[in-house]
Amino acid sequence: MADKKAPAAGWPVANGEYVVGNPESCVAVVTLGSHGLDQAAIDAGAAISGPCHTENLGIEKVVANYISNPNIRFMVITGSEVQGHITGQCIKALYENGIGDDGGIIGAKGAIPFMETGKISDAIKNCISKDPGAFEEDPMVIELEGGAAAAGEESTSIKPTSPEMALLEARMRIVSEKMNEAAMIAKFNSGYYNGKIQGIAIGLFLSIVIFSLL
Repeated sequence: MADKKAPAAGWPVANGEYVVGNPESCVAVVTLGSHGLDQAAIDAGAAISGPCHTENLGIEKVVANYISNPNIRFMVITGSEVQGHITGQCIKALYENGIGDDGGIIGAKGAIPFMETGKISDAIKNCISKDPGAFEEDPMVIELEGGAAAAGEESTSIKPTSPEMALLEARMRIVSEKMNEAAMIAKFNSGYYNGKIQGIAIGLFLSIVIFSLL
């Protein structure tokens, strides 16, 4: 049997919308914007399963909960992508490329396919069959912005963003960008029109002056 370690006290250390199973399992599951898959993942043997709606705070919470349990060695990413955030592809890009100098995930832009529940269970069981044992290092506990360390402090609860709210936020950003574009066009047109009127007035004034001198 693979060697196991105790996760950090109070694991999972970050609040969120997830279901917890056996903390000694080597598999964790991210269901992105889908709901109703988490219990099936736990029943298949996952240590923890839950959605991830945003590519910043959401992924931070996933990482915080994973690195604080050295028994987790595999991640199964499944479910439908959250429109406007594409968190699944961001997680994949984070694993493959890491973080750039600007703090952003390198290559985070695409989407990943949806997996059916049966395939999720098969993927989990396949990972469990390859369990390499707990990670050599002790659990790592990081304090997220707005939260509290796991040393007995009560962490600040942050309500997870629903897929509907994430979609609304994305649409609001698009509307805001379109409004800014429209404002720029209106400003340009206004300046062009004012300049045109001024040009006509100056031309008319000069014509009157010239004719009065003749």
